[in-house]
Amino acid sequence: MTSRADFTDEDWDRLGRAPLVAGLAITLADPGGPFEALKESRAVLTTLLDTARDGGYGAFVQSLARDVAAKAQRRENPLAGFTPDRRKALDAILEELRAVYALLVEKAEPDDVDEYREWMRVASQKAALAAKEGGFLGFGGKLVSDREQEMLETLGEIFGVPRSSDG
Repeated sequence: MTSRADFTDEDWDRLGRAPLVAGLAITLADPGGPFEALKESRAVLTTLLDTARDGGYGAFVQSLARDVAAKAQRRENPLAGFTPDRRKALDAILEELRAVYALLVEKAEPDDVDEYREWMRVASQKAALAAKEGGFLGFGGKLVSDREQEMLETLGEIFGVPRSSDG
C-alpha cells in the first residue's frame, strides 16, 4: 500500500490539494458568479471532508483527505503553495494536475492510483453539479454546461480516463 512515507512533503501537499485545483478548473471553465464559484468550491471541500471522515477510496486517499481536513480545521489554506499566474490560470491548473498524476503513477501502487483517480472524478463531478450555469435569477440554465462537461472530459484524460465516443 502507498503511504505518506513514499512522498516528499511538497508532493504530499500537491496530491492533497489536487481535488481543490480540479474544482478551480471546473469554475474557470465556465465562470458564473461568486455564488456559483462558492457552491463549486464547497462541493469539493465537502467531498474532501466526507472522504476524511468516511473513507470510501482506500486508506491512501483517506490519509490525504485527513491531512487536508486537518489543515482546514487549523484555518490553513489547503491551496497554499499553488499560485498560478492570473493571466494563465487555467493552463497552470491543468499543468499542475498533469504533474500530480505523473507523480502519482510514478510513486503509488496501481490500486491506489485507481482509487485516487475515482476520488478526483467524483470531486470534479460534484463541483460541476453544484451550481447551474446560465439562466437568470436562478431560473433556467444548465446543471452542467457544455464548457464544464468539456473540462470534466479533459480532467478525465489527464487522470487516465479516455473520452467516451458518441457513436
